[in-house]
Amino acid sequence: MGATVALDQSYGYGIVLGLGFAFAFAMILTTFILRRYNSELQTSEHFTTAGRTVKSGLVGSAVVSSWTWAATLLQSSGVCYRYGVSGPFWYASGATVQILLFATLAIELKRRAPNAHTFLEVIRARYGTGAHVVFMVFGLVTNILVSLMLIVGGSATVSALTGMHAIAAIYLLPLGVVMYTIVGGLKATFLTDWAHTFILLIIIIIFSLTTYASSDTLGSPSVVYDALVAASERHPVEGNADGSYLTMRSKEGAIFFVINIVGNFGTVFLDNGYYNKAIAASPVHALPGYLIGGLSWFAIPWLTATTMGLAALSLETNPLFPTYPDRMSDAAVSEGLVLPYAAVALLGKGGAVATLLIIFMAVTSATSAELIAVSSIFTYDFYRTYIKPDAPGKQLIWISHCIVCAYALFISSFSVGLWYAGISMGYLYVMMGCIISSAVLPATLTLIWPKQNKWAASLSPVLGLIVALVAWLVTAKKDCGSLSVACTGSNNPMLAGNVTALLSPIIFIPILTYGFGPQNYDWKSMMDIRKGDDHDLAAAAGVDLENTTGGHVETTDEAAEEQRKLLRAGKISKTTTIVMTIAFLVLWPLPMYGTAYIFSKPFFTGWVTVGIIWIFCSFIAVGLFPVFEGRKTLIRTAKYIYLDLTGSRSFKTAGTTVHEAEGSSGSGQVTPKVDEKGQ
Repeated sequence: MGATVALDQSYGYGIVLGLGFAFAFAMILTTFILRRYNSELQTSEHFTTAGRTVKSGLVGSAVVSSWTWAATLLQSSGVCYRYGVSGPFWYASGATVQILLFATLAIELKRRAPNAHTFLEVIRARYGTGAHVVFMVFGLVTNILVSLMLIVGGSATVSALTGMHAIAAIYLLPLGVVMYTIVGGLKATFLTDWAHTFILLIIIIIFSLTTYASSDTLGSPSVVYDALVAASERHPVEGNADGSYLTMRSKEGAIFFVINIVGNFGTVFLDNGYYNKAIAASPVHALPGYLIGGLSWFAIPWLTATTMGLAALSLETNPLFPTYPDRMSDAAVSEGLVLPYAAVALLGKGGAVATLLIIFMAVTSATSAELIAVSSIFTYDFYRTYIKPDAPGKQLIWISHCIVCAYALFISSFSVGLWYAGISMGYLYVMMGCIISSAVLPATLTLIWPKQNKWAASLSPVLGLIVALVAWLVTAKKDCGSLSVACTGSNNPMLAGNVTALLSPIIFIPILTYGFGPQNYDWKSMMDIRKGDDHDLAAAAGVDLENTTGGHVETTDEAAEEQRKLLRAGKISKTTTIVMTIAFLVLWPLPMYGTAYIFSKPFFTGWVTVGIIWIFCSFIAVGLFPVFEGRKTLIRTAKYIYLDLTGSRSFKTAGTTVHEAEGSSGSGQVTPKVDEKGQ
């Protein structure tokens, strides 16, 4: 028996189009306000780097938003449905450590190449054209895979809940994103990331409190626990301790954990979107921003899946569940429908609408980051590097806008092909590591190991990809005798391919480095990466570029002070991230896995309680803290808007003389001087 559609198509079109255009209008208005009152001239630099002045709260919320894909909510709930309580933890911990470890790389990038726009510029500065082209391919493939997962997963959910045709959802979901990304650039993505994260966290809190406190059908951890015990008896989980859903000892869950952690190294360390955020952060805010983001993000998949995945298991024998009296099919789980079905069973139409909202937020905010990531690669690594090295700012902005539109159309069309081919979000998620993870280690060593030479950097990703594909497909053929989507997407072939991709460069890099001779790099050429030339845009606006946000040219003393701060932050990040990584991957889960402990009812209650407390802490850290951190700018801007609207003061626009904002701590943020009327 198939699942019934919870909402009619008007809800789908209303949210996808209505909210999309509402966010686009809000961001366009915000961009105008920032331009008028904060002197944020939209230069090529500002479009790509947000002026390199973003503070830790917004960096943290942007990290959370960019890392909260449709898969974060949908795939994590699916692995919970399959493997029980271990699935959400393995998903969350296996994808949090990359953000924490990336904090160190973010600091090194800002220290070694302060003027970079993409990590690929760093590759070219060190190794030349050959390696640059190789990594450009791997970087773009990473962006494409992430974008496909977002659109394919999001459209499947919209279609399942509303009956809206999946093809319509595929083309309409990115529409509003393209509009505000073109107008606001990276700064707009930071602001929408915050708004999306704020709404997303509120809905997750509602889901968790409904399931564990107020629901008529569940309403307490005790009821959920009893339902899970009953579910374990009806259909025990093969490979779990005693077949229970209430244990960390899960063979298939552990295999998924390895696939997850390997694949996600690629989608963080090779996604230019994360380097964009590191580049956009002011020096003192990069490290706390990534640590806040990583720790806050952990609670999202952990609690969401522990809530909705377990709710689906608990309610699938209830007539309210969309697939009742049948269990969910493997195809439906892979498409990411566990969360929406559980939401409908818990909250009816309200649950379906809330699910649409959070999926819309997850898909659009992360898609915006991907649009900027790809446009910055084409603008700076292709156009300015190989087509027109002396391109002025106006041309760079124009190219960026064209790429945003073209890439959105390309991804939507590609997603249609995958939809007709039957390739789901779940398949893409576990397959991505096989394709991209061989470039993780050489990319990382580019910023931290001076001996790696151009041959190791250029060849090890390609060789790693070849052996990973062989390992993946040979294992699939050996396991089930075919290369079908179902077979190649199963755990053992994906495990072989993912692990081979990530670890094979450990062999290739030393052989190639010492075989051709180590480089002994001095880091100087990275410092020579130049900013975009935006003097034409500043002249057209009648503004001194030095006085715009991010336009200030550092003095020697300022650069030295920045390097001192970054060196200190680098030392802190190495220690902090290693300790946290060991805690998430070893100290917390492994004792429970090793002892095959099956949760007691009090322990399960405590487990859920910790998750709920953590999500509230995340809400404070990335929902409320950015507002507190930017309170002076918000108050000052609100005051200027009021004065402007009431006619108390007159404002000149782009040509206004500007001064450093009060309380900006040298961030380079500027506001216009205002003159009393008639004076």
